[in-house]
Amino acid sequence: MRNDPATELAHTAWPDLPSDALVLLPIGSTEQHGPHLPLDTDSVIAEAVARRAATALPGTLVAPTLPYGASGEHAGFPGTVSIGHEALCAVLVEAVRSLSLWAGRIVVVNGHGGNTATLDTALRLLRTEGHQVASTGCAVPGGDAHAGRTETSVMLHLAPDQVRLDAAVAGDTRPLAALLPELMARGVRAVSSSGVLGDPTGASAAEGRRATDAMVSAAVRRIRAWTVDRRGRLAEPERPLTSRQSDQQVIRP
Repeated sequence: MRNDPATELAHTAWPDLPSDALVLLPIGSTEQHGPHLPLDTDSVIAEAVARRAATALPGTLVAPTLPYGASGEHAGFPGTVSIGHEALCAVLVEAVRSLSLWAGRIVVVNGHGGNTATLDTALRLLRTEGHQVASTGCAVPGGDAHAGRTETSVMLHLAPDQVRLDAAVAGDTRPLAALLPELMARGVRAVSSSGVLGDPTGASAAEGRRATDAMVSAAVRRIRAWTVDRRGRLAEPERPLTSRQSDQQVIRP
């Protein structure tokens, strides 16, 4: 699963660091992912996306993964370790300030949705300070919320020996938008006793490979385009016009 060690910051001697390197910093969580997925699921996914993206971006380094995030909504389940928003923000700010002393650009590759608000806050501050930093997520369009078919498929592709399909159960399958008010007020356990938000039924390694490829391709596209919104997130690049579309725009009154 690991790439050429030359892309790994932790395995590189300082004289071998490229000048003004692009550094990818994966961030995940240590939190429950139902009875069938490991606690480090978000970290595994973020690290895999970062490592695979780095192979398409010459000279890129992948920093060690931050394994703890803001996971307070999962506190009702044993195994969850959350450092909270303030601590996470402080870690991100200080890590990027330190990286910026020698790196050219930094991209935080985020594998846990609960980190997003904190990440936005940290990056707004850092970009105000002049740091070349941005973030990109590991979401799959149309995927379910947590430990359902999407994440189970991805883990069957990335770490099949860590998936216990015999223990998989369906949880609350309502869209995340419908669940959020109660999740924010009472936590995941209030809406799902198993911790699953979605349904793992039908998950497969083949589907997980396609989802992973899509996440990696999206990360690479966004990094190459380097279009950063006001929150510090990398945006999808605008699609270039076809010659036909261009002609139509030219003659439009």
